[in-house]
Amino acid sequence: MPLGRAFSVAVAGVDGQLVEIEADIGQGLPSVHLVGRPDAVLQESRDRVRAAVTNSGEKWPDGRVILALSPATLPKVGSVYDLALAAAVMDASGAVPAQRLVGTVLLGELALDGRLRRVRGVLPAVVAARNAGRATVVVPEAALAEAGLVKGIRIFGAATLVDVLDWLRGGADLITPEPVPPPPPPAVGDLNEVVGQHEARWALEVAAAGGHHLLLTGPPGIGKTMLAQRLPSLLPPLTERESLEVTAIHSVAGILSDDYPLITVPPFVAPHHSTSVSAMVGGGSGSARPGAVSRAHRGVLLLDECAEISKSVLEALRTPLEEGEVRIARRDGVARYPARFQLILAANPCPCAPARDIDCICAPLARRRYLGKLSGPLMDRIDLAVQMHSQAAGAFSGEEVESSETVRKRVAAARDAARKRWSSVNLTTNAEVPGHVLRQRFRLPREALAPVENALKHGRMSARGADRAIRVAWTICDLRGGEVPIAQDVLQALSFRQRGVA
Repeated sequence: MPLGRAFSVAVAGVDGQLVEIEADIGQGLPSVHLVGRPDAVLQESRDRVRAAVTNSGEKWPDGRVILALSPATLPKVGSVYDLALAAAVMDASGAVPAQRLVGTVLLGELALDGRLRRVRGVLPAVVAARNAGRATVVVPEAALAEAGLVKGIRIFGAATLVDVLDWLRGGADLITPEPVPPPPPPAVGDLNEVVGQHEARWALEVAAAGGHHLLLTGPPGIGKTMLAQRLPSLLPPLTERESLEVTAIHSVAGILSDDYPLITVPPFVAPHHSTSVSAMVGGGSGSARPGAVSRAHRGVLLLDECAEISKSVLEALRTPLEEGEVRIARRDGVARYPARFQLILAANPCPCAPARDIDCICAPLARRRYLGKLSGPLMDRIDLAVQMHSQAAGAFSGEEVESSETVRKRVAAARDAARKRWSSVNLTTNAEVPGHVLRQRFRLPREALAPVENALKHGRMSARGADRAIRVAWTICDLRGGEVPIAQDVLQALSFRQRGVA
């Protein structure tokens, strides 16, 4: 009984698992049967694969073809298996030898004429193939640059099914990836374009240096959004490991650039205030896809007009803010996406949002209800809160202000100090440090902790809030070049937690 075998990868979240595809050609009426928990898209591949094979000049078997994808209990989603399905059938019919198929993983969707089309999640799929010990991966030519980011495995690209079958028969080699060109610098604004707002600028610098979350409140037109949009210009470029993490998420989301697939700068994501819970944290039918919080991994998530966002959407941020990842349970299993981002919230103080508080026409209850969507548990996870005020004068004075480059140097120095300090616990920024590490291995002097203990004693702060205040104090200490936070650093950190919401 003819039996063929090929390999592909199933991607769930940013994790991949090797899938073995077996093809059996038996007696009976010509038909194709797929087993192994295929979804609707994969069920349709029966017709795509058969048409691609025949239109490529190959003969499709006349008997009953059974295609089994294992592990059988693992849900199989999408069209990434098309190329491997075709190769398994050709192997079973004796049209291609099996030598090269044994150590090769095949990824790609087939068009009806045999062209190979790009699919989502090529980068995590190639990483999974390498981790499974496979020597070679064949991907569509359009995804070759993305696949080439993974080291330690041979990558080949093909334009058509004919090219792949010719290569399996020992013909000419397929295309190999070229070095990835560096992406152009992102078009972000400079901090010297923001007039005044010295307190908010300082809070932005602290947020950039420590990876802290920030809330900006104030009347419209004073620069809340403009200031938040300049946070990426203060952040250092991503490390190689962080770049691959972010690129893998964007690969699964299907939003990678064809010309510059490697993401080397912190991403900036700013969803509209009408966004849904699924769009924010991820979701969808079948296999869950990454949401805004995961696309902002290692970068910035700006929620402008956050008081207009649905309360359910805001509350859904609580878990990723605390744990740095999202776990989405769906019919086809649980998808896990990293979500370690900096949250920037911007809001007006009330619905009418006048330039001066004395001109407000909102009822007291309406004013309280407007920012009441920012619940206590959510606000407890915000490290810095700043209430911005209108510029009384000096907006056109031509005052010299620091540029992003100047501030970025101080931020880089502070981050280097934090990285060296936390290297023993394998962390890089102050915002990531667990509370027990702050309280035990890196406990502050008693005189520095006195303001925090006093706030806890009088119920003005939770234990989580105290940990976050200490993290901010470490960042302020790093920015001034100190070794250990002093009482003044802690007091300034506490002051940032007691402002922002009128």
